[in-house]
Amino acid sequence: MTRIGILCFFIGWIMCSSCTNQANIGYVPVSGEGKIYYEEKGEGEPLILLHGHSLDTRMWDLQFDEFARHYRTIRMDFRGYGRSSKQTETFQFTHLDDLLAVMDYLKIEKAHIVGLSMGAFVAGDMVAMAPHRMLSCVMASGGIRSVQGPSAPMGAEESARRDKEIAELEAKGIDVYKREWLEALISDGGSRREEMREPLWQMINDWDAWQPLHKEVRMFWAREAWKRLEETCPSVPTLMLRGDAKGEGKPYSPKELKYLPNGTALLLPDCGHMMNMEQPETFNRAVLKFLDGIK
Repeated sequence: MTRIGILCFFIGWIMCSSCTNQANIGYVPVSGEGKIYYEEKGEGEPLILLHGHSLDTRMWDLQFDEFARHYRTIRMDFRGYGRSSKQTETFQFTHLDDLLAVMDYLKIEKAHIVGLSMGAFVAGDMVAMAPHRMLSCVMASGGIRSVQGPSAPMGAEESARRDKEIAELEAKGIDVYKREWLEALISDGGSRREEMREPLWQMINDWDAWQPLHKEVRMFWAREAWKRLEETCPSVPTLMLRGDAKGEGKPYSPKELKYLPNGTALLLPDCGHMMNMEQPETFNRAVLKFLDGIK
């Protein structure tokens, strides 16, 4: 083979290898003429990553490739965030419904679900309302919410309170609100919290902040999920994580585990709410060790 031939072969091999390492991206049609953006990479059992409020798929940049080495890994933007469809004040949906639609579209019967903060709210809804679609559940910095669910529409008193909150936020200015929100996410962190500032700000700055400026529908099953959990006590293997930035080592016994017979809780040291971004190596090890233990 000539030098030119060898060079062409080498370039082609590099390009081919690069292509196989790229994620598949797409959109899933969901109710209300919506669409959910997703990225997919890897092979094996499906694992789906669920992001937090004001953030998007980029929140999982330090997990996506690592988990894709072991699992068919999917990350998605919730409706109203990132590259997915906008929300409205009138169309009723839940984030769990959208997640199940994504799974159906991708022909996934069951998946490992990993959610943080708002993503943990959705993971909690799922373990209560649709445990038959889960291989396992990881809830980090959150769990099932204790607010009204979809069967309890917003009443006049709550509507008036939201009108006042929205007016106060508009008077403050959304840029000020975003900066305050950023500081809140960083302030409870540990020794590496400043490393999160720039990637967090990129997402928060890109966020249109629709949610705090509008009256959202009930997107979480919340109290209805709690009722179902208490009635059924699903056997889904579950890991609940909380950051221990101050190293206090206080006992962590979330209420959900009372009704999850195969559940366990773990404190991660030197990190706060955004543990996956602040201490990615520790977070990744904890999740992968948990998943390895249930195979």
